[in-house]
Amino acid sequence: MYGYSLSDSELTAITDKVIPAMREWQNRPLESLYTLVWLDGIYYKVRHDGKVVTRVLYSVIGLSLSGKKQVLGIYTAESESAKFWLTVLTDLKQRGVEDLLITCVDGLKGFDTAIGSVFPATTVQLCIVHQLRNSFRFVPDKLLKELANDLKTVYQAPNREQGLENLLTVQEKWGSAYPKAVQPWLEKWELLSPFFDYPAAIRKVMYTTNTVEGYHRQLRKVTKTKGAFSSDVALQKLVYLTIQNLQIKWETTTYNWKEIINQFSIIFEKRIQSHRFE
Repeated sequence: MYGYSLSDSELTAITDKVIPAMREWQNRPLESLYTLVWLDGIYYKVRHDGKVVTRVLYSVIGLSLSGKKQVLGIYTAESESAKFWLTVLTDLKQRGVEDLLITCVDGLKGFDTAIGSVFPATTVQLCIVHQLRNSFRFVPDKLLKELANDLKTVYQAPNREQGLENLLTVQEKWGSAYPKAVQPWLEKWELLSPFFDYPAAIRKVMYTTNTVEGYHRQLRKVTKTKGAFSSDVALQKLVYLTIQNLQIKWETTTYNWKEIINQFSIIFEKRIQSHRFE
């Protein structure tokens, strides 16, 4: 439009000026306790050694005692694994995190063990929405609504016992024809059902990774035009700048926070009272 253009090297030199601030942010001290932490991964294409490869951006969002959400760090790796999540959790601890009350994660094998090795007192909740999506992959489209309604009786049950009873009913109805849609619910029940131990207000924020998925949607808005990033650092720079804008929107406290923190304070009284409370 103005007869002026920037070369790739010039553009990189300009955007590289945010790297020191990004590194400082990445290594900043964190709060000593988070009530809820959502952990998930999102995939991107990055150029590496002349080839376009898939990389995982590890997303960690914490809900503080003040009721505000925070992106706790930016991490990238070749693939999502419990082993790498262990390094992420270790980094959080080294930066000052002493306790996580509840974590909500996807169904990655070994995830709960990785969390338990760093934060042994933490409750691990598998995301119900992830499990539903996995089940829907194995059932014809014409039956999805019926299966969804049946599974709803499981995770919307009033308590764990009734939830398991309803799950066994679902297994009896669907198990023989579509075992892969139902059997994982039984196999992972111990990790899918912890939310039943908490009041309704806490259940709503802990049994899905919707919070981190909303964050991913914000990232996709600014990265969707990129076919592939030139490097991990290029990806991290754009994500970091997006986070800075997003944090402004997150300055407001979580909906219904007073009720939620009141319940947390009763359930986890001893664990919370040793931390600064705002």
